[in-house]
Amino acid sequence: MTTKIDAIKARLSIPAFAAPMFLISGPDLVIEACKAGVIGAFPTLNARPVEVLEEWFKRITTELAAAEQENPGKVAPWAANLIVHRSNKRYGPDLNLILKYKPDIVITSLGSPEKVAARVHEYGGLVFSDVNNVEFAHKAANRGADGLILICEGAGGHTGSMSADTFIPLVRKFFKGPLIVGGAISTGTDIKHTIKAGADFAYMGTRFIATNECQASDAYKQMVVDAEADDVVLTPYFTGIPAHFLMPSILAAGIDAFDLDKPRGKISFDEEDNMGSTWKDIWSAGKGVEDIHKVKPVAELVAELKQAYKS
Repeated sequence: MTTKIDAIKARLSIPAFAAPMFLISGPDLVIEACKAGVIGAFPTLNARPVEVLEEWFKRITTELAAAEQENPGKVAPWAANLIVHRSNKRYGPDLNLILKYKPDIVITSLGSPEKVAARVHEYGGLVFSDVNNVEFAHKAANRGADGLILICEGAGGHTGSMSADTFIPLVRKFFKGPLIVGGAISTGTDIKHTIKAGADFAYMGTRFIATNECQASDAYKQMVVDAEADDVVLTPYFTGIPAHFLMPSILAAGIDAFDLDKPRGKISFDEEDNMGSTWKDIWSAGKGVEDIHKVKPVAELVAELKQAYKS
């Protein structure tokens, strides 16, 4: 019997997500990723105000439906990333729009997926919950998540501390559903290794920053291209939780590198722009920057990833 996950995999050119990235994933990236055979995703809070979110949903669903007519069975599903943290005042309105436009997959972050899963399952959608340790994986699995996104060491933004080779078998002891694994995955060979390690999908964020369709500024994209792994630093300075950022952007903002071990900010979504100012000027990336050498269209990038993955 064909499962929903089997059906999704059949529509992909490579088993991967263009992972949702705060502020810089938008409809252009989602649409082109899906047309290229990769699951496209974006955080709903990227669309500001909420009226813009409905515009994005309309555009994504309309353009992907047209693409599916032209190329049946070859257009990847799309995903909306919903922040379920208690301080997110957009949670209710964004969830209502999700229920209206019915993305194939909803990714929950920073909280329990339970309430979202109950509603999304009503229309037949899947809920994947991102987690960065075994405790959170247990909680998400017990609260309705259909799949778990394992955030491993080297991931951009709020990261994990375990390698994929360690994290995957620990979770497989109690969870048999799909595993999506992220953390410094930049090449088709990386994807191949991730799948061989027991993942169902690779979760790639940083690799899609340096694409024409990403909403990141040209300067941000060029910094990713120019960066080496040592330019990515782990610091709790900005959000109170260790996260990976590009050191050149930190220094350009006039912040003393010796202060980075001291938390100054905190995660909060009590106002739409609360975290935006930090992430707009201080740029996040994962350790996979080492393998990014050029800004290119999403379609070209996916073709290269596919060639290496299949070889």
